[in-house]
Amino acid sequence: MRLNYFNEVLVAAIPFSRLARAQFPNAAPKDLNLTTIASPIDPKIKISYKVPHGACTTAFESQTQYTGWVTIPGDFPTNTFFWFVGARDQEANSSLSIWLNGGPGSSSMFGLFTENGPCEVVDGGIDKFTTVAREWGWDRASSMLFVDQPNQVGFSYDVPTNGSIDLLTNNVYIPPTERPNSLPPSAYLSGTFSSMNANNTANTTETAAIAIWHMLQGFLGAFPELNPPKDNILGVNLFSESYGGKYGPAFAAKWKEMNSVRGGNGTISNRTSVVEIRLASLGIVNGCVDDLIQAPYYPVMAIDNPYGIKAINSVRARMANASFYNGGGCRDLINQCRAAVAGQDPNNTGSVPDVNSICESAYNSCAENVMLPYSDAGRSLYDISALLPDSFPPRRYLEYVNTAAFQTAIGTRLNYTETNSQVAAAFASTGDYEREAMVPKLASLLNAGVRVGLIYGDRDYICNWLGGEAVSLALASSVASYSGAFPSAGYAPIIVNDSYIGGVVRQFGNLSFSRIYQAGHFVPAYQPATAFQVFARIIRGNSVSTGETIDLSTYNTTGTANATSTLDLPASPEPTCWLRDIPGSCSEEQQSAIINGDGFVVNGALQIGPTATTPPSEPATMVATSTTTVQFTGLFTATVTPSSVASPKQGTAIDLRLAVSGGAVLAMLIMS
Repeated sequence: MRLNYFNEVLVAAIPFSRLARAQFPNAAPKDLNLTTIASPIDPKIKISYKVPHGACTTAFESQTQYTGWVTIPGDFPTNTFFWFVGARDQEANSSLSIWLNGGPGSSSMFGLFTENGPCEVVDGGIDKFTTVAREWGWDRASSMLFVDQPNQVGFSYDVPTNGSIDLLTNNVYIPPTERPNSLPPSAYLSGTFSSMNANNTANTTETAAIAIWHMLQGFLGAFPELNPPKDNILGVNLFSESYGGKYGPAFAAKWKEMNSVRGGNGTISNRTSVVEIRLASLGIVNGCVDDLIQAPYYPVMAIDNPYGIKAINSVRARMANASFYNGGGCRDLINQCRAAVAGQDPNNTGSVPDVNSICESAYNSCAENVMLPYSDAGRSLYDISALLPDSFPPRRYLEYVNTAAFQTAIGTRLNYTETNSQVAAAFASTGDYEREAMVPKLASLLNAGVRVGLIYGDRDYICNWLGGEAVSLALASSVASYSGAFPSAGYAPIIVNDSYIGGVVRQFGNLSFSRIYQAGHFVPAYQPATAFQVFARIIRGNSVSTGETIDLSTYNTTGTANATSTLDLPASPEPTCWLRDIPGSCSEEQQSAIINGDGFVVNGALQIGPTATTPPSEPATMVATSTTTVQFTGLFTATVTPSSVASPKQGTAIDLRLAVSGGAVLAMLIMS
């Protein structure tokens, strides 16, 4: 957590018995306090919204915020949640950047609260939380729109439905069920969720793209002042992460298609007033774009990465590699899937069972035989430096967004879950992962003048930078004007500030590929300053290396031909067991402690061991910290190249750790 600008920190503990219990958000209209209007584009589309007072502290009180839902007609109820945050200054307000997390089935609130949103959650006392402005929030360079999609993800829903959630597995049960005797009350909660009906959501990237196009029609129709003016270089930007390697190209291509037909075969009835979504740039952050290109780099990353880790033995790696290329292996199965899609389901509706079965089998085979041998290492898929369990980024926000005060502030009818397993299952059932080549869509965007930035943290395994680099070269080879010039461009340093280099970038014209040093899958969480500078430079059409204004029609980076610099492997961090992320963050010992009711929880984090025999009392005094003045606006333009490179946790940060003894809490501030 970057809290160097936070004057005082109050560290507190929640006794295990005081953990969140059953809570059904108050759904009475007077309590939700939402304003509901019909879209000027189509009266069938409704927008319900409010100003979320106190839910997220921004750098400046003047920044506009809206939370709400766009309700669109269709075969099932669809209420898509959005959170809009205006930029920190007037120039940046002329840009709108849309952020999507991946999954499929993962909420973009994860991105807002742990990666690049305007605020982050910190402890505010026993069972209390507050938010502080994030220094490198992307609202520093653009207005931001965070969207929970597809339907039923995060705060998006079809029908609010009461149910129960088992925190040991994160499984949601509809209707509510009796708590198993094996679980303590604190690990089995009741609340309100979406219906968890897998038929009431998208099951392919293509159907998700159509839904989000309609959602944006409703949103921008209701708030036309938020749509950047025509011919504005900043324009609309789409940045997506992880499975966003598919969302980004497909959604952008859908917007381009719908702009050209101005309504097409959609459900918008008043097509003369369809909102044109003018995409200026597309950013993909550690995206899994296409297994035909990226899958061969799984065994390579496992044994030949920049950090010198041999995650699996060479024999296992060779077998994984052969599983891709052998007859009947991963490559052949993907090609069979795509041939079936082209012949029987060309619109990618996911409605042809035979096609779904072929594609699902292809994904399962590729995952099991090519990708997952790495799991032998006991290391995180998202950060090769981290031993399991991997609890980064911190999940403190999961407690915060399930508090009654927060729910009232944003106007939600639902409790929050980070990932919807039924949405993930719906996409898995169609084999969506392997159905479509995305490079042709990216090439079409590049040909249309859209800036395309590929951003990859170099400690990620699941969508690793080696595969990302291969995608960039495949994309360049698909566009005549880039096929020779982009591979010939050298790798230049990404100069983040006067102190250090955050990575390297190859850039020619509108296409860039960035390797971000010392960053895992969620790049903005690991290297916030570097991620922000790269984002800002892409959306402004500047040099990703220096931030300088350039002529994109002629610009290329110069430097080494390869991005193969080796770096020191950081020590694996000590994991924190978060009660609302038990499967991902808790060891077997910690899970047993939860089941047995041992220890206690400090604002969502389990504390066990010999010093945790009694719950701590609330501290009588605040723990003061040294402060550093933080500049919340402005971009950096390099004039010289620093000699240092990014460290594992670059910049001044505060790590709050608790030493518990005799019922007292001592906050130890560790500057890194």
